[in-house]
Amino acid sequence: MRIVVARCQVDYAGRLSAHLPLATRVLMLKSDGSVLIHSDGGSYKPLNWMSPPCTAREGVAEDGRTEWLVSATKSDDTLRILIDEVLHDTSHDLGVDPGLQKDGVEKHLQELLAEHPATLADGLTLVRREYMTAIGPVDLMCRDAEGLSVAVEIKRRGEIDGVEQLTRYLELLNRDSLLTTRGPVRGIFAAQEIKPQARVLATDRGIACALVDYDALRGMDDAEHRLF
Repeated sequence: MRIVVARCQVDYAGRLSAHLPLATRVLMLKSDGSVLIHSDGGSYKPLNWMSPPCTAREGVAEDGRTEWLVSATKSDDTLRILIDEVLHDTSHDLGVDPGLQKDGVEKHLQELLAEHPATLADGLTLVRREYMTAIGPVDLMCRDAEGLSVAVEIKRRGEIDGVEQLTRYLELLNRDSLLTTRGPVRGIFAAQEIKPQARVLATDRGIACALVDYDALRGMDDAEHRLF
């Protein structure tokens, strides 16, 4: 991974256009080819990025500044970074990451929901578990009855951070033309408990919420012996 702290301006061109004026930012070039631009705020979310597969070329612009031109392989999207001054530039070999180790209940929830995705929404079928993005894996990638892609994020306790995480995944996934041939990728936030603030935020962002009954999924909940 290469990490560069620099005064730069950034222009994104593609299905939409975005401009970041000159300021000091952190540029990350990962070994998978992704390029991310971060500021000192906004939590983990980058200001802009280019997801793999893409190519990055470093050269000199007409005005003499260093220029990075990042081009998507499967589309005409480009990310142009003009660097005024480099404050820090370092590279590190992080090796092979073992992946996120989730606690037993959350991991088991994922396994159970992968076997029974229709418990989250009628007609939902599994495409793949741990669907990888440039910033980490989506718990479940599914397809609904209409053939639309659905990303599912699973938590034991659903809080605002989980909604933010799924929002970030959806922003990346909706840049993939292979996933959006029939329409945009939508999200489902699944948890045993969802905090009211998280539900409000999810609803505001068009993300569906699904409460998960862990015991019922494990086959321990006998419906015949319920009072309600």
